[in-house]
Amino acid sequence: MKYYLMKRFGLILAGLSFCFFAQGQVKQQQTYCNPINIDYGYCPIPNFVTQGKHRATADPVITFFQGKYYLFSTNQWGYWHSTDMLNWQFVSRKFLRPEHKVYDELCAPSLSFVNDSLLVVGSTHGKEFPIWMSKNPSKNEWKELVHKSEAAAWDPQIFWDKEKDELYEYYGSSNLYPIYGVKLNRKTFQPEGGVVPLIALNDEEHGWERFGENNDNTFMQPFMEGAFMTKHKNTYYLQYGGPGTEFSGYGDGVYTSKNPLGPFVYQSHNPFSYKPGGFARGAGHGATFQDANSTFWHVSTIVIGTKNNFERRLGIWPAGIDEEGVLYSNTAYGDYPTFLPSQNKDHLKGSFSGWMLLNYNKPVSVSSTLGGFQPNYAVNEDIKTYWSAKTGNKGEWLISDLGERSTIRAIQINYADQDVTLMGKPENTVGHKYLITVSDNLKEWKVIVDKSKNSKDVPHEYVELEKPVIGRYLKIENIQMPTGKFALSGFRVFGKGNGEAPAPVKNFVPLRVAPKTKGERRNVWFKWEQEPLADGYVIYFGKSPNQLYGSVMVYGKNEYYLNALDRSDAYYFQIESFNSNGISPRTPVIRVE
Repeated sequence: MKYYLMKRFGLILAGLSFCFFAQGQVKQQQTYCNPINIDYGYCPIPNFVTQGKHRATADPVITFFQGKYYLFSTNQWGYWHSTDMLNWQFVSRKFLRPEHKVYDELCAPSLSFVNDSLLVVGSTHGKEFPIWMSKNPSKNEWKELVHKSEAAAWDPQIFWDKEKDELYEYYGSSNLYPIYGVKLNRKTFQPEGGVVPLIALNDEEHGWERFGENNDNTFMQPFMEGAFMTKHKNTYYLQYGGPGTEFSGYGDGVYTSKNPLGPFVYQSHNPFSYKPGGFARGAGHGATFQDANSTFWHVSTIVIGTKNNFERRLGIWPAGIDEEGVLYSNTAYGDYPTFLPSQNKDHLKGSFSGWMLLNYNKPVSVSSTLGGFQPNYAVNEDIKTYWSAKTGNKGEWLISDLGERSTIRAIQINYADQDVTLMGKPENTVGHKYLITVSDNLKEWKVIVDKSKNSKDVPHEYVELEKPVIGRYLKIENIQMPTGKFALSGFRVFGKGNGEAPAPVKNFVPLRVAPKTKGERRNVWFKWEQEPLADGYVIYFGKSPNQLYGSVMVYGKNEYYLNALDRSDAYYFQIESFNSNGISPRTPVIRVE
């Protein structure tokens, strides 16, 4: 199977919206929640088994250009722009010329800028794609900069070294070949000089580069893809994705150099973008960008993989480069409410709002159930499973019992594509229309979110309440679906409960094969004593006690196998427990050779 086919099936970033309340008030949100909420297109998946039509995108890139964020990703027949990384406006456009009869409209696109011009080019194995330029992309004003590029490639990135006023292209998507780099002529944008092989996978050393859902599949060669370059303080950060877009272990690594074409050195902290646990899993093939405050963020691909292997969404994670020059991405609680750039938070300390999930595995009642799509799937923190009502009719509902009166701050509604009929990028949609009400006794209900007149497509709707609401039961009632049945992969309620936070974890033990002995040192097995009050745990890891940038969220277990270590190095570990009331202190740091 040609790997480039994997790129044809993607999903798209979820933008964030204003909250409309029953009283008609409007308040700009301070937080967002992954997967981000944008109108992902419905993508056909040729030559692969597909269990129904569904949304798909992947391979995102965001650039802050002339005061706006621009977002491109795979096969969306257009792009988005935003002034605040909150409200995303879609611009419909096809970048292929009419004579090109291929499906891949813009697959794994390159997005960058040179001076006052935004540049876009898609992936290709031929010369079908022009390099496009725009001085006013928000108005959809584009022209061809290069009609046929001799630098055409798969998973390309055109990088402008502003300080040197030089151009480079980085590219590659293969389980056989490395990431390549080539200098481009500053005027013609054609290759200048030879193509240089730069970096390749080394899964014998790097555990996270192994194929498989949890980096545990050794029968297939892993893939290296998605080259992306960031320059910071005269250091070049060459980023790449691996080992496969279908998996929760999908992550991004980075090599560094003082020269744009190397030689490059593997960063000690890798993968720098990694999220194998929690609701929104996977953080690979992405791009690092700076916001209006010059703070770093990383956008990447989240896997669903239910309707098809390549059913995917997008996530945005707080990121940064620390004082030692280490590129990191903070994915701990990365699918919980996170502060937007307008709040200007310290990404080393985290941008997590502190609002906890209130209804994990709590009781659910529904109006109807379609087959095996059971009600509890809406609250089990698994984006791959979902509850579906028998219809998409007005009046289908779900009630989530929080177990006690709690302080509710935000709600995320993740719709699942059950029996949808749309394809492509619909120009007109009736939107998702619904009501959310709250009650203490299942008799008296108060409306807290009124989207009965909503006309927007909001597949991962996130509503931050204007004021905290106190209540025990939340009911979402369908009024109208844009297509398909009323189905939810996650009805997630955030805030604070009224009970106790869990105690620190006891008897946390990382088990790893000792150096110079037979055994698999790329794996570590964690065991700990179950904390009675905990819903779940977050494990932190790294190669320095002060740089525990890696993290894994674990629900309902007291063990975890992490297969992401580098074989030769020692590691440091910590763990904390959490529930709907808060987070425990972390355990002391443990070093394991």
